[in-house]
Amino acid sequence: MSAPHERTTLAPSLFAPSLFAYARDLRSADPGTPLPKSGYPLPDSARPPRSGRGDRTYNEALTAVTDVLASLLAEPEENRAAAQAPGALAATGVRHQIAFSAAADLPLPDDPMDRARTRALARSLTRDGTTTVSVAAGLGLLTRLGEAEDVPYLRALGLLKGIGQEVVAALTPLDRSEAAFVWLIHRARGAELLALVAALAVGAGNETAAVRDRFLAIPTGPPGLGPEVARNVAEAVDLTALLRREPDRPGLLAQAIRVLVRMVSRRDYETEIRRHSDAVSLYETVAAHVHRLPRELGHRADLVSLALDLHSGAGHVLAWPPGRREELLDTLLSVVGEPDDTLSDTSTDPAGRRRAAWIRRTVRQLRAARRLPSGAPRFRIEVAVADPGDPDVVETRFLIDGRPLVPEAFGRGPGESPESLIDSGRLRATSEPREVRLAEAYCTEGCCGALYVTVRREGDHVVWDGWRRTSGERGLPELSAYRFDAVAYDAEIARAERDQSWAWPARHTARLIAAGLRDRPESLTRWGLRQGWISTEFDAPDTTLVTFTGPDEEGERRQFLWRIPDDGTPPEEQAAEALRRLEEGDPRGYAELRG
Repeated sequence: MSAPHERTTLAPSLFAPSLFAYARDLRSADPGTPLPKSGYPLPDSARPPRSGRGDRTYNEALTAVTDVLASLLAEPEENRAAAQAPGALAATGVRHQIAFSAAADLPLPDDPMDRARTRALARSLTRDGTTTVSVAAGLGLLTRLGEAEDVPYLRALGLLKGIGQEVVAALTPLDRSEAAFVWLIHRARGAELLALVAALAVGAGNETAAVRDRFLAIPTGPPGLGPEVARNVAEAVDLTALLRREPDRPGLLAQAIRVLVRMVSRRDYETEIRRHSDAVSLYETVAAHVHRLPRELGHRADLVSLALDLHSGAGHVLAWPPGRREELLDTLLSVVGEPDDTLSDTSTDPAGRRRAAWIRRTVRQLRAARRLPSGAPRFRIEVAVADPGDPDVVETRFLIDGRPLVPEAFGRGPGESPESLIDSGRLRATSEPREVRLAEAYCTEGCCGALYVTVRREGDHVVWDGWRRTSGERGLPELSAYRFDAVAYDAEIARAERDQSWAWPARHTARLIAAGLRDRPESLTRWGLRQGWISTEFDAPDTTLVTFTGPDEEGERRQFLWRIPDDGTPPEEQAAEALRRLEEGDPRGYAELRG
């Protein structure tokens, strides 16, 4: 026997129902049943056969929909326009995603009466539309014209597969919690997240004990939540309100902090904290109760992660009242406590000791930065290392007049590694202009771009200008030229190049090996080899990784990997031994052939 939503899909009917009525009736027929994974399937009639217009370009398809919508809005009779719209849109033969994009970018009239007519057409399409093309066009218009009364209709449409992304876009300006719920319907994976979606779908609001309990059950450790999932969970359950209602609920504060940490992390993605609609209030609520947190190693590491982000990450550039960000940062550090050796006693395993060492290093770094005088140099370089219990990239961060550059100028990825920017000498300024890549998108430059600047010396100043973003990301500020005192700039570059305080032993060893090969490149070239990436392994931070390329036994150029586990001896000794071994024999004899 077919499931209820399948019976509706397969049942023959003379007149197809609107997609809104179809979704509403499916849900009302059995409101207690969990939603199907990724939502209810669309009825067969929702995707009419496309006309033979597959040879049109994307822009031509957009223009076709734009012309149809403009013609409909020019029709004097609103009812006639609404009646003509489904057939006219279907005749374009476009996919529903194109119909949505064209409607979302359609120039809106200034006249209030004309805007009201456009809104009426949008509502007719979304509430009465029987195909994804008609509904998507209405959703595109509602991204800018929607009002509170549209939310129940959009929520119902969000229960259907295939149009969830468009529904989220229309809901987001109106109700972030409902938008997040719809997003989770289509993107949630794992039993715990699906159980949360089921609790939210009951419709009793986020104040129910079921929603709270399902939220508490979500695994947040690595790999755990990605940043985007974490943000949508926080918005769907209204995490700030949830925490304010029950600050003493066992585990709730720790879970809220962990979700906040996921939003400020990257995990091979973009940070999401600036997209969270209630980020400042969530930080404030956490800070008000953070003294209740047990003084465990993992909790202290989470607070240090939040403090580091407030200092130089995306959290820094939220809309903070004057001085409030600094107060919250100090609150977090005071709860973490002094970075003394007692942290090492909290765990005897290598991972725990590594994490404790990171807490000590990072707290010292943050407190030293807080002690800088108000007249400190306007240009500062810092290296941000993520919690080794939840590994992430090691990035170079730039603070100009105290504000982090990359989060404001380029939101799609972290700053380049310190080996790439600092150790290479690329940031040194000469009279010859040099273009430098400061940051790359999480998914590589070829996909979503990168941020470049040209560095040059001009008399008594160093100038950063010629900004270039290799992507079309919208909403980013225009970047003007920065002029730095040349003496102060050179001093900051020299300080950053000398600084080893951020590096753990294996990473220090890697930097020393790379420096040695820069001084003696013949250590590899004598064997017909070319140096590659030298750092630590992402999932094995206590192992130094030396990579190089060269011909294998058949003469084909390949990549080789040489892993050097940290044996506890000083990094200087480990690096010297590695360089000696490279000079004395062909490393292809002991390195791993990759691919």
